[in-house]
Amino acid sequence: MSDPKHPRPWANLGTEPGPTLPLGMQVRYDRLRNPRNGAERKALVIESGDWVNVVAITSTQRIVVVRQFRFGTAQLSTEIPGGLVDPGEEHGVAAARELWEETGYVTDNWHYLGAVAPNPAFLTNRCHQWLARDVEQRAMPSYEEGEDIVVAELTPEELGTEIRAGHFHHSLALLALAHVYDLRQLIGALP
Repeated sequence: MSDPKHPRPWANLGTEPGPTLPLGMQVRYDRLRNPRNGAERKALVIESGDWVNVVAITSTQRIVVVRQFRFGTAQLSTEIPGGLVDPGEEHGVAAARELWEETGYVTDNWHYLGAVAPNPAFLTNRCHQWLARDVEQRAMPSYEEGEDIVVAELTPEELGTEIRAGHFHHSLALLALAHVYDLRQLIGALP
């Protein structure tokens, strides 16, 4: 008998590989059976390594942000530092590495905020969210060939202005910030 509060898992009838994508992503196609009606469906799945996001805050309560051009939206975007977890790397190590590489900031004061599934409809990975307190810039950032980043420190009020203006719109970065700040207070009253 089925549970009306929970759907049943779909049976996997087979998998076929798809193309390899940049950033270590691999497409696959799963042939699945709907448990409700027996219909078969070919589902696109993108296998990806985990990601990290870092809410980095200085001892003066300024938030470290990165500004960069994003290819998907073809827009400049204000975000928090983050990136890919390398194969075999622990996500906490990746968070410290990404903060260092993108901003030149370091700290020993780390707090894990948890992980989310970026888009469970077709992605297999998790995005781990970290809080780094009392960060200090100790070096200039080190950028990869495909990066062009400007680093800035914002007050919470300035961050709210960036969000209201639509410059800070990365959903995973906003979610990480929401673990640390009440975003309603930062952005003010809604229209």
